[in-house]
Order: sequence, then structure tokens, then C-alpha cells
Amino acid sequence: MSSEDETGGDEAGAGRAGVGEPEQLALIRETVRQAKVPRAKPRTWRGAALAKELPVARVVVNKGVLHLDQFFDYAVPEELDADARPGVRVRVRFGAGAHQVRGGRREGGRLIDGFLVERRAESDYSGPLAALADVVSPEPVLGPELLGLARAVADRYAGSLADVLQLAVPPRNAKAESRPSPEPLPSPPAPEPGSWTRYEQGEAFLRSLARGGSPRAVWNALPGPHWADEIARAVAATLASGRGALVVVPDGRAAGRVDAALTALLGEGRHALLTAEAGPEKRYAQWLAVRRGSVRAVVGTRAAMFAPVRDLGLAVIWDDGDTSHSEPHAPQPHSRDVLLLRAAHDHCAFLLGATSCTVEAAQLVESGWARPLLPGRDQVRIAAPLVRTVGDTDLARDEAARAARLPTLAWQAVREGLKTGPVLVQVPRRGYVPRLACERCRTPARCRHCAGPLEAPEQRELHCGWCGRGAPDWHCVACGSDRLRAQVVGARRTAEELGRAFPAVPVRTSGRDHVLDRVPDRPALVVSTPGAEPVADGGYAAALLLDGWAMLGRPDLRAGEEALRRWIDAAALVRGQGEGGTVVVVAEPTLRPVQALVRWDPVGHAQRELAERAELGFPPVSRMAAVAGPPDALTGFLRAAELPPDAEILGPVPLPVTRPGGPRRPGDTPPGEQWDRALIRVPPGSGAALATALKRAQASRLARGGGEPVRVRVDPPDIG
Repeated sequence: MSSEDETGGDEAGAGRAGVGEPEQLALIRETVRQAKVPRAKPRTWRGAALAKELPVARVVVNKGVLHLDQFFDYAVPEELDADARPGVRVRVRFGAGAHQVRGGRREGGRLIDGFLVERRAESDYSGPLAALADVVSPEPVLGPELLGLARAVADRYAGSLADVLQLAVPPRNAKAESRPSPEPLPSPPAPEPGSWTRYEQGEAFLRSLARGGSPRAVWNALPGPHWADEIARAVAATLASGRGALVVVPDGRAAGRVDAALTALLGEGRHALLTAEAGPEKRYAQWLAVRRGSVRAVVGTRAAMFAPVRDLGLAVIWDDGDTSHSEPHAPQPHSRDVLLLRAAHDHCAFLLGATSCTVEAAQLVESGWARPLLPGRDQVRIAAPLVRTVGDTDLARDEAARAARLPTLAWQAVREGLKTGPVLVQVPRRGYVPRLACERCRTPARCRHCAGPLEAPEQRELHCGWCGRGAPDWHCVACGSDRLRAQVVGARRTAEELGRAFPAVPVRTSGRDHVLDRVPDRPALVVSTPGAEPVADGGYAAALLLDGWAMLGRPDLRAGEEALRRWIDAAALVRGQGEGGTVVVVAEPTLRPVQALVRWDPVGHAQRELAERAELGFPPVSRMAAVAGPPDALTGFLRAAELPPDAEILGPVPLPVTRPGGPRRPGDTPPGEQWDRALIRVPPGSGAALATALKRAQASRLARGGGEPVRVRVDPPDIG
């Protein structure tokens, strides 16, 4: 085409546009709106000069796959030299092939986020390096302490460093990052012991913290509302020594109570509250204040276990048996284990507290790693309510129980309690499925080979839920009976009966759909599922713990421990025996958890459970991992894994098929798919070798293309 043709065409086009200009312009604007405007690509820095000093940046990229769990080296352009400091967020190009090299630098690949962890003079990689695409922010958010902790957590749980960093470092909020953090306040004076005097070594523990010591304790807290203030005083004593403190609690309600106690004791500005309820901007601003050293105390939920507290002097976890402490995202660490790693690495004080006691807590004391922090029995008798039991024999003789599904003793406790205040009714949540037990003496039915729970789904033949072996000739080891039972009592109907029996009394509910935080100190029936019990101003006058078999009969190794924890957590909200507080538990009184509740002895129960698990080789005495996947994929994975010589494989056994369209919980199998699960058990001292072997096997499998998915979880909280 000639230049004249081009000119003529332009003029003709201009003339045509002038004829119907409004229509043409409208069409052009609409076309521009609908067009996908390409995003500008960050520079490849082709031909740009590199930093004169330390021109290599070592980066951990945001790729959680195990076979890429390593650092990658990138060249640092001179223009990014000042901002490219260790700990900052960066953008890099990842996945460029060796053939994509121009001007001595690798180009191509897709953009991905990462963290710069180190500047180096030379790279261990002999080939050409790609350049850093950009420094997202000059704010250093990943320090060496946090990086070391994340690496240790990834190794313990057979996961990747990138996955742990996703949990440890919150998403960036530019608005919060642009604001300066307040100036740090001076250390407060050491607090008075307050209600810590009720514990035999309570005052000594606080004095040690205030003097800069690092005591490690397992604290069995007395019932009542004082636990939050006691945690606040431990934090204040640590701050008085010039060190930082970290408190991890299971939910936002507990975090709010500790937050209020700290504010009342120390005033505003000395601690940060890290919970999801704060919102991303406020939460990130609080996290930055901790990272910058403006605040040296942190209270938060599960994600706060990684909070970058400077000069950490005390790590506290409250109610470690709560399932909320177990992270559902890979590699699924538990808050207790992360804080134990921090205490060991930072040589700081450690406090594990709860009104109940887990087997893991008892093991810390048994091993000598921590000391018990217990109240005297006289203090227990003052603070704990009176606990009464109703068993099957009582129910069989009770006409009222058969007619209204509640025993007479429970009716009397409710009637008397409503005269002076609210009454709590704890009912098991839907979904509690019982395991099998002896019909005569209620001893759990267990496998002779591995001591796993026996089950008979859909009335099929009896078999072990762990190793899959059949048990056609089972009989009870305690009494010799060959008859089994599995009982669940309808909780909702029981609550309805209570409401009809006391029509003039308001009935309030607290559960999954709506959780109450507090209730006033006036007569009311408060029906709650475990873990959702609101606090009553002045304490509850009485509590009913209904359908005990629905909790004790769950197909889980921790069924007894968890039932006792739930009962004690609810009973701890009731007034002391001296104030008329009464708790009625509907469960067989001869069972170990029920007896522990009556005596208010959760520590003794945990010690006996620990001894029994040590004899049977159960966690936490042993280390265990769960591997699940389609049958063929699981078999291939187990065959390829180079497990430690002392590893024992239990199973595989089929998992329940998740119904399509039904409710799903974290860890459920894909809907409609049949998966199997195997448990791998190793003795003490081989846990690290087991995690390494599983990680290598999974990384090798993924590097070859993966195929069908296989899930690996180290130290699963629920093993049946």
C-alpha cells in the first residue's frame, strides 16, 4: 500500500467519523469497556546492572509442594538493592526453562510471591539466574527467629516451609503498613500475686518470671472466673523482667477475657490482640506493632502461635485439649507443639493451663520437662461445685426418667437452681457417634492385635477400626460378656422437655449457629453444646450434663479424656459448693472419667490414661501418622516409603464415604469416593525419622506427577 493510499484512507476514515460521530464514539467507548486490558508485566531487568555488593538473593517462594521445598537464588538488580533486604516480600518469576536465557539471565515463567531470606555474594547454582521481579514492600516481616521456627514446624509435620509461612505471616495490608507503630512503653512493675496464692507454687512461679527466670509448668486451674486474671499476672510479671510474652487461647471469647484482664491490670497499649474478629487491617497493624517491637505481649487464637514477639520470655497455652488449637491447613500443626518448640528454641518460660488436663500435659510432667502447678485440695473443695451422678440403674428405677427422659435428681437440681440463678444444660452436639462397649460393664471393645476400637458399621461383621482385622469371637476382657452396646440419647428432645416443664422460665440456646458470650445473673435455662457454654454473671446455680454415653461412646482414643474435659469446662462455670452450686451428670458412675469428675481430679485421670497408653503403645508415648487415599494410591505410597525399621503399619482400613451434598468437615474424603487409611506407629525417638520418610515419599511421588491424591498427617488428633 502506498503512502498516498494510507493518507487517503485516514482522511476517509476521519470523514466517516464526522458523519455519525455520536454513534461511532459511543461504539468505541463500549468496545473499550468490554476489552480485557492486559496487565503490565514487571520488568525482566534485561541488561540492568546488578547490585555491587551481595548481588544474589536467596528466596523462599510461595509454592507449598514438597519437592520444591528449598530456597531459590535470584539476581538483585541495582535499582532494588536498597529495598531487597532479608525478610521482605518479593515477586519473582518461577518456572522458566534452561533454554529461556537472554543476556546471561533466565527469563520467562510466571510471577509468584515469596520472601527474601538472605543476601549472598555468590550462588550455589552454576547456571544463569533470573532477576528479582520486584520488592513488594520494604517492610521486613520474616526474621531469622520466625524462619527457624517455621522450618522446625515443617520438619516435624512432614510439610513444606512455604505452607508454614502462609500460616505464620499474615497477608499484607498496605494501609496498615504505611502507618507507624506507637512507641514502646516502659516495663511495668511486678504485679501482686492475686489469686495465684491459691496454688502451692503460684507465688514462686510469678517471682521467677519477674526475676527473668524461665520456669516451665503445667497448671491445673481452679474452677471459676479467675483464670484470665491469673494469666494476665503471669504476663505482667514477664514484662516486668523486660521480656515479651505470648498467650494462645482456643477462641475469640477466651481471647476477649484475657484481653480485658490485661487491660484492667496494665492499661492500654502494652499488649496486642490477634484474632480473626479484628479484621485484616487492624489485625495486620497489631501484628506489625509486635514485629517492630512496639508491643511485647500478645494474646490471640491459633494463628498467634507464630507471633514474632521480641525477646520471648513466656509462652502460654490455655486449654490445649480444645480442637481449635489444631490447624486445619497444611501441615496442620498444633498450637501446643509449636509453643513447645518455641520454648525449647528460645529457652523461655512455658505455662500450659486448663481446668482439665490432657495426656500430653501429664507426659510433660512425667518426663520432668515441666513442673506441676496445682491447688491444694482445700482450695478445690472451696471452688468446685458438688457433683452428683445418675447411672443406668437409677434411670431404670426412676419412673420420671422413663416418662420424661430426665431423672428425678436432675429435675430437683433444676428446680432448686432456678430459685437463685441460671441453670446450664449441656447436651452433646449432633454427629457424636458411639463406639462399641461391653453391654454389662461398659469396657470399650478393643482389638486384640493393636488395641484399636472395634466397630460394626451397618450391622456388618465386627472388625478393628485401625488394623482391619476381624473379631468374630470377641468377649470382654473385664467381665467375659460377649454382648455389645452403642447408645445415644436424643439431646434436642431432652431440652424440649425441660422447656415444657418450666414454662415460666426463659430458655436460651448457645451452639453452632449462635454462640452466646454471657448471660445475666437471673433465673433462666441455658441449653448449650460442648464448648459453646456462655459465662454467667455470678456463676450458674446448677448444671446438667446430659447424655454422657453419647460423649463417652465416641469412636476415638480420646473419648474419655475429651468427655471429662467438656464436663469440667462446663462445671467450672458453676458456683462453688459453699454457694450451693450443684452439677448432675447422667452417665455410669463407675466409669473412670465420671469418677474423676466427682472427685474433681483431672490430673489423676490424665496420669492413669498416660500409663495405660504407654502399656498399649498409644500416643503421646508413641508417635503416629495417618496416611489416607484411594486404595491403589495408598498401597503404592506405603510400598515406596522407606519407613524406619521400628515402624508398625496398622491397616489399611476403609474410611466412611462422604455423602455428596452432605455436610463436610476438614479432612473428610472427597464426596462419593472410597478411600482407605493406614496408621503408622513408631516408638519414642523415631518420630523425626518417620516424618522425614513420609515427606520424602510424598515429595518423590509429586515430582513424578502425583496421580491420585494421598494425604499425610503427622500426630493426627483423631485416630479412632
